[in-house]
Amino acid sequence: MSTTLGAFIAGGVAACGAVTATHPFETVKIRMQLQGELQGKSQQPKLYKGPIHGVTVIVRNEGLRGIYRGIGAAYIYQVLLNGCRLGFYEPLRATATKVVYGDSTVQSLGVNVFSGASSGILGAAAGSPFFLIKTRLQSFSPMRPVGTQHKYKNALDGFRSIYGTEGLKGLYRGVGAATVRTRLWQLRAAADILLREAEVNTIMSRMYNQNGNLYKGVYDCLSKTVRTEGLLAIYKGYLPHLARILPHTILTLSFAEQTNKWMMKLEKKILPAGAI
Repeated sequence: MSTTLGAFIAGGVAACGAVTATHPFETVKIRMQLQGELQGKSQQPKLYKGPIHGVTVIVRNEGLRGIYRGIGAAYIYQVLLNGCRLGFYEPLRATATKVVYGDSTVQSLGVNVFSGASSGILGAAAGSPFFLIKTRLQSFSPMRPVGTQHKYKNALDGFRSIYGTEGLKGLYRGVGAATVRTRLWQLRAAADILLREAEVNTIMSRMYNQNGNLYKGVYDCLSKTVRTEGLLAIYKGYLPHLARILPHTILTLSFAEQTNKWMMKLEKKILPAGAI
């Protein structure tokens, strides 16, 4: 077993490898979720029609740079989210189990679920500002704009702009939707997650991309979206969501197995005996 820091690093690196492969579909997903925002069905543009069409259109008009907008912020977000989720799970589980049962080796479903949800929420909260920047960079298009457009030069410029005008509160806009999504992963069956997370994902994209003038919160966003665009609007971007989440999950777990092995070998070389 790696140290907490080792597991944090290994989990983050594994997720970065996965996001490199799946980021283009994430960009398409976000733009599909934002197109036609708060517009009636007859007024909604269909600039991006699906995962393959979306990737093709963006690459044709904006090049590889366009499809990989926000990749730097995505890397940091993944390091924080998955680093916390994989790195803090075992320490939280062991501590909680010892408090409840007096023995950290006891396996308890309730404690495991609590520890998984807690470590996931920690990661979602820590990475929220980077998800905000990532979403806004990905939604920007000089050719086919959708949703509110934010013309940041890069991630750092985005941070400066948001913090300068809205302060810390602005950087954490949308964090509520992020924690809801994290809890869904812990409390629902896998098949149900794919549907429910798609709903929350659309709300997340809109909450993060707005300037604060469209939605007051998660439920206000959900209500306005359904009322204006219809019930199916919350499933916008569902196909690119699937095209991203399935390979991303498989790749993250596959890479994590290797990065954990490498981290354990490294720690054995540099840490004193008994520290691991």
